[in-house]
Amino acid sequence: MMSQRHVQRMKKCFLALSSVSTFLCLSPVVFHAEASAQSIAISGGYTNNITDAVKRVKPAVMGIVNYAQISNNITQQTKIEPAGVGTGVLFYKDSEYGYAVTNNHVVEGSVKVSAVLESGKHIQASVVGTDPYTDLAVIRLPVTEVRGIQPVTFCNSNDLIVGEPAIAIGTPMGLDFADSVTAGIVSAAKRIMPVSEPETDQVLDYQAVIQTDAAINPGNSGGPLVNIRGQVMGINSSKIVAPEFEGMGFAIPSNEVVTIANQLLKTGHAIHPALGIEGYSLATLPEQWWPDVPVDYGVWVKAAISPEARASGLQENDVIVAMDNHPVKTMADLRTHLFQEHPGDVAQLRVYRGSRELNLKLKIGKMDTKLTTASPNSIIPSSSSDDDVDPFLQGAPEYGPNFWSTR
Repeated sequence: MMSQRHVQRMKKCFLALSSVSTFLCLSPVVFHAEASAQSIAISGGYTNNITDAVKRVKPAVMGIVNYAQISNNITQQTKIEPAGVGTGVLFYKDSEYGYAVTNNHVVEGSVKVSAVLESGKHIQASVVGTDPYTDLAVIRLPVTEVRGIQPVTFCNSNDLIVGEPAIAIGTPMGLDFADSVTAGIVSAAKRIMPVSEPETDQVLDYQAVIQTDAAINPGNSGGPLVNIRGQVMGINSSKIVAPEFEGMGFAIPSNEVVTIANQLLKTGHAIHPALGIEGYSLATLPEQWWPDVPVDYGVWVKAAISPEARASGLQENDVIVAMDNHPVKTMADLRTHLFQEHPGDVAQLRVYRGSRELNLKLKIGKMDTKLTTASPNSIIPSSSSDDDVDPFLQGAPEYGPNFWSTR
């Protein structure tokens, strides 16, 4: 547990990799490659494996320039100028366009967007769709400009192995350092990090991210984190910046990127499933909060908030241990399984209520995307103002106020 003073200092040290004038971009792939959970043999061939992986992915990585309308306070005139540079990655092509995924914050507020290919050529692009909640966006550019470039593929991020190599490719500190490559390992496959509103520090949700010690700098956000097989495992999004910390970068897992990128590609917007509860990872709770259940894992339900959750029979102090026959040990597990559902689906929940094991059916709801503080794991009316009800499905109370925005 960190001290309050240390926590407040840490809150100011988390860099969302878009908080400087150099933005970052994504490299998402819409179709999963074959999942491979087998161990990776790198003895004697580590360097060759990295170079092979980079050769496979780097041509699809591009810089993304955000042009914004800049006002001159003296002349009262406005003009369009570059406001930031990030990274993107080609994940799909059709007969007319090539599509790249990037961070929402890379293109947010833009009046014009351009993509800079590995060759250095600048191509005018347009935004297809954005999702502020997951901080993902999809842009498109003429397919004739990327005809010889192979779109990237994603691995199954559920199969990541802690300690396996991780390679970051991006545009740190702007186009002068385009196509920079750094390497490290997967430090944690499902690190629970709080997501907060930048202006208010209000916690919006707890997101499962990939932690890596591969060097990530401003401009890398949105760029791909790649495995040794040349598959994208995640999209780099943020890091912790403080003298006492180093090598702590974070990426959005590929499975989440694939889901959202596909939705943005098809409809221009994302639909987030909602469970409608407030819950916590059981293992993170103070012992005095523990319900009398025969397990030491799962998600403790503090409140069933949505009508769907209440109609399912879910009650306060229930502990969810499985969803659709998939084990649920933490909030990260529950969130992962939730994102495989669609609004209207009926999820099968296995819960403990005291010593009794129950099977419940819960109809999945839809997040109100008009709520800027909405969580994909909650269903809260926009008029809700009950300070005693936390409207978000939460999962890391041990962080307390120690949270940072990943926007």
